[in-house]
Amino acid sequence: MSSIDMAGGPPERNPIARLWYDKETRSIIMQILTIVLLLTFFGVIINNAVENLRLLGKTFSFSFLWTEASYDINQHLIEYTSTSTHLRAATVGILNTLLVAVCGIILATILGFIMGVMRLSPNWLINKLVYCVIEFVRNVPVLLHILLVHGLVVHALPQPRGLPDWANFGDLAFLTNRGLFMPSPIFEGGSSAILIAFIAAVGFSWWFKRHAKKIQDDTGRVLPVFWVSVGAIIGLPLVAYLVTGMPIGWEVPQQSTFNLRGGMVIRPEFMALWLALSVYTACFIAEIVRAGILAVSKGQWEASQALGASRGLTLKNVVIPQALRVIVPPLTSQYLNITKNSSLAIAIGYMDVVATIGGISLMQTGKEMETMIIVLMFYLIVSLLISAVMNWFNQRIKLVER
Repeated sequence: MSSIDMAGGPPERNPIARLWYDKETRSIIMQILTIVLLLTFFGVIINNAVENLRLLGKTFSFSFLWTEASYDINQHLIEYTSTSTHLRAATVGILNTLLVAVCGIILATILGFIMGVMRLSPNWLINKLVYCVIEFVRNVPVLLHILLVHGLVVHALPQPRGLPDWANFGDLAFLTNRGLFMPSPIFEGGSSAILIAFIAAVGFSWWFKRHAKKIQDDTGRVLPVFWVSVGAIIGLPLVAYLVTGMPIGWEVPQQSTFNLRGGMVIRPEFMALWLALSVYTACFIAEIVRAGILAVSKGQWEASQALGASRGLTLKNVVIPQALRVIVPPLTSQYLNITKNSSLAIAIGYMDVVATIGGISLMQTGKEMETMIIVLMFYLIVSLLISAVMNWFNQRIKLVER
């Protein structure tokens, strides 16, 4: 009877099979294939777009950015004239967008936190008044708010000619339907020392806050961080200003026959957009803050008050720091929304990036794809930066497991 050889194991796999059956290697291979497919997909789309443009007699090029823009922009943070390039116009539009976004985020955050706390006030009247405001504002489209505030600014405020007393602030600032006119600084030699002093004061305030926290952790003694920081940030630049011979002058607006001349002006378009976006977003932030505070255990309130802390002190030192872990993630979305909603500025003539490079420059040059790529990439980069900063802050305040 012949014997059967039962020895031997499973057949040895070739090197490619071994790579595929390895979990980590297979994951890397799948990621590489995905990236290649995506790049191929976008390459085909771009090539098809370029070919279609060629058939229409157009070329894909950003050289138009260095040609003359030939249009005016009523508000600009940097030097700009109608003879400037489209690149300069795009820069002005980007800066205008960033200005309204940053100012809107700051004001919306302050108003949102105040209204969120007031929504939980034990005072029935305050609670219900804030509730009605929030519900009204949230349920009306933001574009209508922008148009409403712009109409109020333009038609309700007085004209520059014959200003009433309430619109004249000591002959230094003037509130009109053409904007808020204020003194503008004139920097002379030595003014850089004031900037250096301000930076040094901010650095000192940051160090003192950390130092005060360490002392509080070690001894329980609380140092006046706020007042020391305010004194440093105001006092040190003021001392530098006096020591260097007051190198900063001021150009005060002057009334002419029909308008105000000199100084700097905040245009009604910016005021309307800033206020409308801030109030609208603040109402959403208020509900986020309210939800974050309610998410903190009631026992935290009771424990703090049992130690003799007032409601305000409990809210500031116990509840809000814990509520931030719930507030910050949805707050990021509201910051992104206020930045993207600023594109509605074109409805009231505020010259942001959509109105400049995505509007007038597009129509003058016929470069639809190139201008839209610039606008889209700008909003994408800004949104990613906001998300990165908020994610970093979220990591800073999250609970640390021991």
